[in-house]
Amino acid sequence: MEVVLLERVAKLGQMGEVVKVKHGYARNFLLPQGKALRATEENLKRFEAERAQLEARNLEARKEAESVAAKLDGESFVVIRSASESGALYGSVTTRDIADAATEGGFSLDRRQVQLDHPIKELGLHKVGVSLHPEVDVTITINVARTQEEAEIQASGKTIQEIRAEEEAALDAEAAAEFDVEQLFEEEPAEGEERGPAA
Repeated sequence: MEVVLLERVAKLGQMGEVVKVKHGYARNFLLPQGKALRATEENLKRFEAERAQLEARNLEARKEAESVAAKLDGESFVVIRSASESGALYGSVTTRDIADAATEGGFSLDRRQVQLDHPIKELGLHKVGVSLHPEVDVTITINVARTQEEAEIQASGKTIQEIRAEEEAALDAEAAAEFDVEQLFEEEPAEGEERGPAA
């Protein structure tokens, strides 16, 4: 099916281009969302008549998106989730969760603007793309943690696994020190005496 694009569509074309797409893509996405019209003679004439208005509207929307992008780009948002000791989430973080976290942080985002290839299924810092306008994309960081304290630790640059390894190393060192002290205070048996059970 041939359609004329009413706005820039990623991996498809610019405003005003006539492109060939699959019927389902046109019927289920481009046409209902107002991103394109069927490329009939009548619609092409209508597009040319409204082209100046569409371009002006697009320019205004782009300027607005760029002002939001200046504030949003590089921002970090915390999402608290339950997870196993190894860091695997019980569930996942989806586009809706990310949009909700950004909205709580003072930015109005729709889940359709969040570009997530696959759901986030583990603790840590995750870079996520956000499309504010067909021509304006930014990257935000999603900090997935079990608690606010863990989120702060992760934000400082350490992972939960690194901290757990440091804690285990400290416990091992403490246990080794206690063992050495116990050995120092054990009485050595005199020559010829055998060590017997303590009474």
